[in-house]
Amino acid sequence: MKHIKYILLGVFLCLAISCDRNDFPIPRVPVNFWIYPNDVNFLDLNYYGGHMYFTGGVSGIVVYRLSEWEFTAFDRACPYDWDHEDSWIWVEPGGITLRCQRCESLFSILDGGVITGPSTYPLKRYFTKYDGMRLQVRS
Repeated sequence: MKHIKYILLGVFLCLAISCDRNDFPIPRVPVNFWIYPNDVNFLDLNYYGGHMYFTGGVSGIVVYRLSEWEFTAFDRACPYDWDHEDSWIWVEPGGITLRCQRCESLFSILDGGVITGPSTYPLKRYFTKYDGMRLQVRS
């Protein structure tokens, strides 16, 4: 009976350690800033489908307005080759996809998921909270 307790404890520890691993390639960095979408400085965020680029994160952040109350924010670092200085994500002219200029991976603006390309990871997404006046973007 004693051996079973040690075996179960060992299995539990192995599971706890393996669940805590972070295989996501983009490093974690603190992000916390506020945007006032109704301000003239942020006119591109006043309409659905509007987007703007901001400093912060690993390679900058793109914020996109989905609807009246919903925004998404993604790091502009491509998960495939984020450590190359020219590996940035750009919103495509159609406004519904993002593309890495280096590896040509294509991502959805809605959830950051991979559409095509060598990347197997989605874009790093930041938390957004909008209260009708100001938008918080944070990690």
